[in-house]
Amino acid sequence: MPSSQDVIRARDLIIGYGRKAISSGISFELQPNEILCLLGPNGSGKSTLFKTLMGLIPPQGGDLRILDKAVRRWPRREFARQVGYVPQAHDGVFPFTVEEIVLMGRTARIGRYSAPGQQDREIAGRCLQGLNILHLRERPYNEISGGERQLALIARAMAQEPTVLIMDEPTASLDFGNQIRVLEHIRQLKNQGMAILLCTHQPEHALKVADRVALFRDGVIHYCGQTLQTMTRERLAWLYDLDPEQIPAMAGPDH
Repeated sequence: MPSSQDVIRARDLIIGYGRKAISSGISFELQPNEILCLLGPNGSGKSTLFKTLMGLIPPQGGDLRILDKAVRRWPRREFARQVGYVPQAHDGVFPFTVEEIVLMGRTARIGRYSAPGQQDREIAGRCLQGLNILHLRERPYNEISGGERQLALIARAMAQEPTVLIMDEPTASLDFGNQIRVLEHIRQLKNQGMAILLCTHQPEHALKVADRVALFRDGVIHYCGQTLQTMTRERLAWLYDLDPEQIPAMAGPDH
């Protein structure tokens, strides 16, 4: 049930590029102190939705609010203090160190012409330590592995100290151990009061961390609700064009 306290609220949202709409009628809300996981196949529009939520591309219609304010009305600096974003890992162009990448997350918290101070470096160090990559702090970002870059981007978003965190496949490119560590940190961030919206291609990850799940296909959220009730075997089979027998029992209830 929507409320003025929703951290994110979308109603009949239309998303796309230029004049071309790729999805319409998207409605959902993210509540305080909640993890909402978006599941869907490739090409369903998840990344475009996340870019719209971040104000990187404008919505083509409908209503989109972050902390009860239309995204287009947020000053970018204020927005960055409230909303953290973890994109999919990418190749770095400039040889910034990992620590410098994470310190970029402090930009909205320091003066416009100020350099990061000792407190900012301590926060960056804690974020790196929490993800077990403190040893990479002096390494050039463009020389570490794709999985390590993903962890650095998560640390950068954590260093922002946002109210809401939007994560686009945060465990992509990570080995099994780092996937577990990241999922544990996502749970810890929620326990600290953060609201988190994430997408993943691994339903078992949703089972581990999500309070609610939204099933996104062909540009539409078809089902959204409590994780176990929403992730039935039949719905997951429909979502990914599989037979129900191909869905492992751990991926959801049988009914």
